[in-house]
Amino acid sequence: MAELLKLGILISGSGSNLQSIIDHIEKGTLPAQIKIIVSNSPQAYGLTRAKKHGITCAVLNHHDFSSRDDFDRELIRILQNAGVDLIVLAGFMRILTTSFLRAFDQKIINIHPALLPAFPGTHVQQQALDYGVKFSGCTVHFVDEGVDTGPIIIQSVVPVHIDDTAETLAARILKEEHKIYPQAIRYFAEGRIIKNGRHIEIKNIKNPDHAAIHNPPLDG
Repeated sequence: MAELLKLGILISGSGSNLQSIIDHIEKGTLPAQIKIIVSNSPQAYGLTRAKKHGITCAVLNHHDFSSRDDFDRELIRILQNAGVDLIVLAGFMRILTTSFLRAFDQKIINIHPALLPAFPGTHVQQQALDYGVKFSGCTVHFVDEGVDTGPIIIQSVVPVHIDDTAETLAARILKEEHKIYPQAIRYFAEGRIIKNGRHIEIKNIKNPDHAAIHNPPLDG
């Protein structure tokens, strides 16, 4: 039996993507184990989720550190001591330093609730609505030194409805996040990701043969 991928998951809030990852692991559909969950917020509900499943947690309150570099040095130490293979950002609301990125080069992934490269940063559902796009979605990508600029692993598309609010659109996107994040981790665990600069190929994937989708739908 192949060795399980060892995950270090970083959170700041409710941890719904964390819960999805836990659920897939427990169902046997994700060949990974969570070695440690680290939160920069002592109040993060994701810590409660983790404790319910008996997962090791650490709280690293960024207010206790005089600089971002000091915070990241301690975070690196914790994750390296846990022996993690992949860092998963699951609603982690901190910008990582260059030293952190170098410590885990090509081993950090993030999920973003928009179709990158459109609408990086924050408040992205409102950005999409203000722009008037017909589709939005979510993106799993490798993390680099830019803001949501790393190579894209997988995306999911949802239509934007005329009566959407930022909240209704976010809720529909979140359901897709819970599907594609475990899938992206599985690709990594199975060694199926081939990276060539910005381009990511997933081994053993057939090109989809279904038709394009349209919003609004075509007449007839």
